[in-house]
Amino acid sequence: MIVENQNTEFKQSWRDEYLEWVCGFANANGGKIYIGIDDKGNVTGIAGAKKQMEDIPNKALSHLGILVEVNLKSKLKKDYLEIVVEALSNPITYKGKYYKRSGATNQLLQGSSLTRFLLEKQGKRWDGVPVPNVSTRSLDSSTFTYFKKKSRETGRLSPESLKGSIEVLLENLRLKADAENMKRAAILLFHPDPEKYVTGAFVKIGFFNNDTDLAYQDEVHGNLFQQVEKTMDLLLTKYLKAYIDYKGIHRIEKYQIPETALREAVLNAIAHKDYSGGTPIQISVYNDKVILWNEGELPEDWTIKDLKTKHASKPFNPDIANTFFRAGLIESWGRGTLKIIKECKIHGIKPPLFKYKQSGFTIEFRFEPQVSKAFIFTAWEGTNIEEKVLDIIMQNQNVTIPELIEITKKAKSTVQRAIEKLKKEKKIVRMGSRKQGFWKVLK
Repeated sequence: MIVENQNTEFKQSWRDEYLEWVCGFANANGGKIYIGIDDKGNVTGIAGAKKQMEDIPNKALSHLGILVEVNLKSKLKKDYLEIVVEALSNPITYKGKYYKRSGATNQLLQGSSLTRFLLEKQGKRWDGVPVPNVSTRSLDSSTFTYFKKKSRETGRLSPESLKGSIEVLLENLRLKADAENMKRAAILLFHPDPEKYVTGAFVKIGFFNNDTDLAYQDEVHGNLFQQVEKTMDLLLTKYLKAYIDYKGIHRIEKYQIPETALREAVLNAIAHKDYSGGTPIQISVYNDKVILWNEGELPEDWTIKDLKTKHASKPFNPDIANTFFRAGLIESWGRGTLKIIKECKIHGIKPPLFKYKQSGFTIEFRFEPQVSKAFIFTAWEGTNIEEKVLDIIMQNQNVTIPELIEITKKAKSTVQRAIEKLKKEKKIVRMGSRKQGFWKVLK
């Protein structure tokens, strides 16, 4: 039994507007359109089938400039047509508009989707397009030093490749579009201010008390290597709480989300973002969850289920992904999402939720909102008031004086003296106002 899918479409009767579907199949992987079959796959039949066998190919040639094969079929004495559309290497339009088959739908391509489609038809990707009039002298030398150090540690580039000039290194990383120009990927990866050339190439982080109450926020700018490190530093020092435990005299911090899983999620968002959309990566932190969102799309025919099993690596930005791989930041086998799931299970929290819509990709980590006070008291045995206050602040940079008094069971004056001592010893500092600010741990 024939069913509708990526390469099959059913229509009960022919209408000229269905040339949009012919266009969509030709711009995708080809396919077949059946005229005279309903959505459930039942043959309903059509009248004048032989005449339409002549009309439809002529209309396809006239409006689309392509040849299609139309076959007459019959079942239970009912005629229906099979229109066979081949995939084309060149893009085609219908009435000046581009369509492409995606899943079981026909999509009108516009904006960044259209740009990406036209590039792919030329055998290019967005991050591989040249950026004219940018000198390698404008790139950030410290980022190249960082990259070389990471690459030496992983051994994913030969020592000879790392000894050459910046020009040679860019060539070895396939980041030169031609002899004169670098690719967009090179600008994003190594330029100190990629937003000069790519709008929205930064990360926004916000802490929300609820969906409508934004408590505070940060923006992370710089090239992609810098964004990874700065984003992780902010998340771990300002936005996430760390549970404190002790093994003997050794203090152990355990974040609400496993650091390795969070880093992998941040890397995926930065490496696979659709930078043509102009919207920054957005990370929303709550008391009980962290949500990472980036513009982008899954490979054609993929679903969320594919991310939860072993899958091929099909990076959205191949040149960016290759450079991250050479630096040892990501793998090349499509194991990132599996690593995230595994680390969350080991950590004792639920696997994250992966969500995908046309607007972009989301990963949501969920965890318990509060640390147990009994756990804190156990860990505090033998510690003084300053250490107790410091532990609480490290777990919750937004903690208030009344909350410190409640948890420590100490007088207000005692807690305030402890805070002043920690400030004087430069262990903590208050950032922002009394109501809207937060504590920052310095050491």
